[in-house]
Amino acid sequence: MTQDLVHQWSRKLLLPFALLAIFGCGLVIAQATFDDLFDVAKALNDDAMATQAKIDEVDNERSQMFNDYRLVLKQIDGQKVYNRQLQLVVNKQLDKIAELKQSIEEVTSIQREITPLMLRTIEALDQFVSLDLPFDLDQRLDRIEKLRDLMDNPDVAVSEKFSQVLRAFQIESEYGRTIGATTMDIELNGQQTTVDVLRIGRIALMYQTGDGKNTGWWNPDTGAWEELDNSFTTPIRNGLKIARKQLSQTLIRVPIFLPEASSAGGT
Repeated sequence: MTQDLVHQWSRKLLLPFALLAIFGCGLVIAQATFDDLFDVAKALNDDAMATQAKIDEVDNERSQMFNDYRLVLKQIDGQKVYNRQLQLVVNKQLDKIAELKQSIEEVTSIQREITPLMLRTIEALDQFVSLDLPFDLDQRLDRIEKLRDLMDNPDVAVSEKFSQVLRAFQIESEYGRTIGATTMDIELNGQQTTVDVLRIGRIALMYQTGDGKNTGWWNPDTGAWEELDNSFTTPIRNGLKIARKQLSQTLIRVPIFLPEASSAGGT
């Protein structure tokens, strides 16, 4: 009887402990399951966030690439416009180069032709001076000699040579339209005498001594200095003053050579 009672109470006491143990194990299992689920959910969430970050990064890269692409297209369009404009400039430059080449060929041809012309002009000037009235001979002959030296100088451009030859020709031409006065030594009565020389264009060349006692002219027919009568003394003295701008311009009487009569006349 006593044993039966003990056995019954033992079963009653063991049942709650058994239930408690089972419930405790369930709680442990449930807690473990929740933790695992939380970890899985957290891992999934982390993966989702990482994936979204990558998606955002890829989207940003795509947007940047698209913007870069549009910028490149814009630059290409601008470059095309620039290239077209540049090609127009290049074409004009090529046309200009072709014109310059043609001009160079023409200049070369002109140079071959103009050099002999300049040489002939210098020789003509030399002959002209030797046959002309004998005024400023040293200066004029020196100018011609310098032209010859200039033609032999390879460092001087053909254009400069031509300019100098033309200038010398112009100077000789101007002598025919101007009057001038200078001092020079001429031969009178077998002696070198310093006189004042008056030039009226290329019409007449006259002289007068400093004291005014002797007055004469260059006779183109005889090629010598000849004395004039006293009627020319005052006119030639006034002519010298006019040439030196010491007297207002006025008409003066000068001897003129007349080839038909081969004599000197006055005007």
